[in-house]
Amino acid sequence: MTGKTKIEWTNASWNPITGCTKISEGCLNCYAETFSRRLKAMGNPRYTNGFTVTIHPDLITKPLSWRKPQMIFVNSMSDLFHESVPDDIILKIFETMNKASWHTFQILTKRSERLLKLSPKLTWTENIWMGVSIENENRLYRADHLKQTGAYIKFISAEPLLTSLSKIDLNGIDWLIVGGESGHNSRPMNGDWVIELRNIAEKTNTAFFFKQWGGFNKKKNGHLLEGKEYYEYPTKLQKII
Repeated sequence: MTGKTKIEWTNASWNPITGCTKISEGCLNCYAETFSRRLKAMGNPRYTNGFTVTIHPDLITKPLSWRKPQMIFVNSMSDLFHESVPDDIILKIFETMNKASWHTFQILTKRSERLLKLSPKLTWTENIWMGVSIENENRLYRADHLKQTGAYIKFISAEPLLTSLSKIDLNGIDWLIVGGESGHNSRPMNGDWVIELRNIAEKTNTAFFFKQWGGFNKKKNGHLLEGKEYYEYPTKLQKII
């Protein structure tokens, strides 16, 4: 079976790589780092190294054995394009995704420079969605890098949304996910920033997915925006969820 996940915009997770290092402002309260510490304390053999980047070779081809079509978040506990991951491992993971055509794979990175550099070497089958995280105005360049790749579906995750992204250009972007940070030390998100992004997405026909308001009690704060639920997916998608 695929790994179960509570992430609202996907079905499951697949972690042939675990561990990461902080690279920008959105990483401050990394959920994966906190979760990995908990898993290590519980004696999970995959997290013996804690949050140090670790490759799990036996999991690289795992999705080929999952026959039921799934929407799968790749490396929810890492970053596929981390500098510690060799090129050949990335190519092998892409080969698995190319072969497992009945699944839809979602990849999310903050390391858009390496994504852009490797893109010509990668086979971008239609079941691979490529995304970048953009948490503030200083990281808007990641969208420009993404647009230059060969990905069939291109998406942006503005989570945690830490500033206004009024200057974002969503032309060429198929999907926008927006969400506030959650947990004890969560940083606040201004509602105007969310409305601003929704309006920009409407103008470019970019599917808009509002995940959550976040905060200490994210369940109580919910995910309605002006009384409406926004769980949109790219129109190119033959919806699995």
